[in-house]
Amino acid sequence: MADERAQRIARFIEPLRVAPGSTVDLAADFDPRYKADLTKDKGIALLAEGVEVLAEFQARLAAQDSRSVLLCLQAMDAAGKDGTIRHVMSGVNPQGVRVSSFKVPSDEELDHDYLWRYQCRLPRRGEIGIFNRSHYEEVLVVRVHPEYLRRQRLPDESRDPDVWARRYREINDWERHLADNGYSVVKVFLNLSKEEQRRRFLSRIDLPEKNWKFSTADVRERRHWDAYQRAFSEMLSATSTEWAPWYVVPADRKWFARICAAAVLGHALMEIDPQYPTVGEEARKDLMTARRELEREAPGARSGRDGHSKHGK
Repeated sequence: MADERAQRIARFIEPLRVAPGSTVDLAADFDPRYKADLTKDKGIALLAEGVEVLAEFQARLAAQDSRSVLLCLQAMDAAGKDGTIRHVMSGVNPQGVRVSSFKVPSDEELDHDYLWRYQCRLPRRGEIGIFNRSHYEEVLVVRVHPEYLRRQRLPDESRDPDVWARRYREINDWERHLADNGYSVVKVFLNLSKEEQRRRFLSRIDLPEKNWKFSTADVRERRHWDAYQRAFSEMLSATSTEWAPWYVVPADRKWFARICAAAVLGHALMEIDPQYPTVGEEARKDLMTARRELEREAPGARSGRDGHSKHGK
């Protein structure tokens, strides 16, 4: 972490970090319009710099092939998850990134424990995996809508009032297991205000090119805003850990949210500090042998000692 860029990024994201063990009141503790005294013009330049950092470190992560990064994105509808992924990952090699979106569980998924489908989508070593919504849906949407819990085919004793505390513990333990096995778990909550969500929904209704993004179900879900805010606050309090902390990213300004997400992900990669592999002595000899063979194939390499090629006069 001696790199000056790493120190600068660490300072930038520190106000966004949920301190492990702290109690969060989302509305009181985090401002969705916070922008760290940046202007949009400066922010665009910073995002470009962040994308370059991600490209550099992703290439090293893939080459080292021993560690992985899992980025979990959670948010209310219209907070900008898709746009964040598109802009932040715009400069990286798509072969090294795996994006998974989680919708309503299938019958097969409901026949397993609630973490099974997320385990199946983990990135391989050397990859960055992105969960567009994640295993935290199991303590958010399922908590706000108890009927979803009933559909999970749990035994009666597993649906008691302690189910949420158990799930927080199980999720923390699972993420600790991932960390112990070479995963850096990066968790970003895009914090959108209710008024900004209203404006974005109206934009999706009013602009024909955005109609496809809108569903009347979005408005129905908005009616549960207060319940979601309570669920988010408790989730952040219970599951921000030393090995997998939460970052609450202000999302009312899309350009600033993208800078923050890039900074959080870049910080995780810099902490890993992946390195290009070095080859041993035998492998280096093989490289030199291959080099000589390739050099002999170069144009003019077969010229005689007198400076003329074998076809010359």
